[in-house]
Amino acid sequence: MLIFDSHQVNHHLYADDKQAYVSVAVNNVSLARQILERCIRDITSWCASRRLQLNAAKTELIWLGSRQLLEKISDSDLTLDTGTTVIRPVKSVRDLGVHLDSELIMKTHISKVVSSCYHQLRRISAFILWRLDYCNSLLSRLPGSIYSASAAL
Repeated sequence: MLIFDSHQVNHHLYADDKQAYVSVAVNNVSLARQILERCIRDITSWCASRRLQLNAAKTELIWLGSRQLLEKISDSDLTLDTGTTVIRPVKSVRDLGVHLDSELIMKTHISKVVSSCYHQLRRISAFILWRLDYCNSLLSRLPGSIYSASAAL
């Protein structure tokens, strides 16, 4: 989009999802914040001129860097004020199914994947137990020789 380019903001567009980003040194965070604020204001104006509205509730902001570098930045430098909305940074975002955390250590993503796998394993376990338990009362009086014959198969 020309708006991103005019502000020299890198961007990715995917369907109706837009991602804007700038890369700066820690001592230039306030400049990056100002650039992003102006860019978002211009995008909001562009949307309004076309009777569209930027959904502030779905707008997320994340600052990426090492824990030591992120700790050097003041909280006021981390927040974007677009004139109509204040966008506060989050610790992690979801991008096309991948959870990215601010330190890029993938802790949130790994936790979500493990949790999802554990949930699916519990579902599989319940299904298998149900199949094993189904009509097992019919097997209760069978002679022991049938058990040994089935084990040989």
